[in-house]
Amino acid sequence: MPEDRNLKEKTARGLLWGSISNGAQLILGTGFGIFLARLLSPADYGMVGLLTVFSQIAAVLQDSGFRTALANRREIVHEDYNAVFWFNVITGSAIYLLLFFLAPLITAFYQQSDAAAGYDLSELTPLARFSFLGFVIASLGTAHYAYLFRTLQVKQKAIITIVSLTTSNSIGVAMALTGYAYWGLAVQGVAFTTCNTILFWHFSHWRPTLPVSFRPLKEMFGFSSKMLATDICTNINNNILSVMLGRFYAVSDVGLYNQASKWTVMVSTMVLGTIRDVAQPVLRNVETERERHKRVFRKMLRFNAFMTFPALFGLALIARELVIVAVTEKWLPCVPLMQILCVGATALPLQFLCTNLVITKERSDLVLWNTMGLGVAQICAVFFSWPYGIRAMVCVYTAISFLGLAVWFYFVHREIGLRLREALADLLPYAAIAAVTMAATALITSPVDNIYLLLPLKIITAVLLYAVLMWLCGSATFRECTDFLLQKYRKRPHA
Repeated sequence: MPEDRNLKEKTARGLLWGSISNGAQLILGTGFGIFLARLLSPADYGMVGLLTVFSQIAAVLQDSGFRTALANRREIVHEDYNAVFWFNVITGSAIYLLLFFLAPLITAFYQQSDAAAGYDLSELTPLARFSFLGFVIASLGTAHYAYLFRTLQVKQKAIITIVSLTTSNSIGVAMALTGYAYWGLAVQGVAFTTCNTILFWHFSHWRPTLPVSFRPLKEMFGFSSKMLATDICTNINNNILSVMLGRFYAVSDVGLYNQASKWTVMVSTMVLGTIRDVAQPVLRNVETERERHKRVFRKMLRFNAFMTFPALFGLALIARELVIVAVTEKWLPCVPLMQILCVGATALPLQFLCTNLVITKERSDLVLWNTMGLGVAQICAVFFSWPYGIRAMVCVYTAISFLGLAVWFYFVHREIGLRLREALADLLPYAAIAAVTMAATALITSPVDNIYLLLPLKIITAVLLYAVLMWLCGSATFRECTDFLLQKYRKRPHA
């Protein structure tokens, strides 16, 4: 069918540019991350890590779920974008003023904990007030981002991300070199948001106007309010470990966890970002056709698994060598945490797909209740496991993530009839092949002692083995990806 081919072509282009964007993010993030981690201490990362949950929840409150509501509306006009833009600017400014005056209380919360032992937290208040500027600046680009997202302008978003990352990371490294320590990390974050916002305006054809009518917000409120509550719960879930570590452990422990999490998130975001800009728009286009909806979702699920399992299992395989070579042995204690987080992070892109499918069915209530249930389970599990050490907390947190994934597949079954055994048939072969690949790679490279030779050798061996096993197993996803890339290469003009 021409409609199917057109959707397939749009999806393929989106996935291609998503892969380019997130591959560039991984390379840039790794390169600049190495410089910063060598220049800064775990405690420096810990200072910024203490504020992460507050910044993210404030950003969610400023957005209030309206960006997702814009992307999910069947039909949209200028007044919809305009109402969301001015609402975000007003609420963002108000929340910043509130947090500006609450910053001393945040500092006091951590000063009364074990995190303050042996470390001066006096600069946490000005650091917080500066860092929180990021979500005010972001409020100026929310509607423009929604415009680019809704119109599937993945290429433009890739350019925006690459330019913003390069600019902000260069500023962060320069400040770290001149002795600004954790202030370099804070400025890096604000600079990234600023560049993003400027470029959203540049690439988007939409502009805000006055006067403004907030009437469209009433129409979106039922959906957006549930997405707001969902996003708050998600951010609490994602940052509960940092808060608990900041309360009961030293700042350096928070820094070690954040370093381990940073590498894991970098890789999982690369995979997630590949489908993030196409999943909801594409699934939305077919949501009225149940069987087609199911077929498209399963195809995305297989592609997700094809990317997720080798990427994260591979990171766990090279974790020790990567940390020593990239950021020196002072960060070695974060390696076991990174390996545990790699296993747990395989659930995140899969949860994202399930969430987007349920959203396209306009069941934001299911998304909210499931996210709240997962959050309560994780908070309880982490709270009761903290006396047993950081590794125990991370292990419990990971286990709850997989239980949450099983619940998500139950909701998917209710919406499109996808049975659990069908989902497992799509996922487990890729997980098994990735696990076999990494085990074989570890065995093949075990005689090598030189760590600088071992790191690239592991990567090259794992990539080649995975590709060969995919080919031998006749993976349709692998074949389609290679065919698409070859087709694009053949279309290129040659001298």
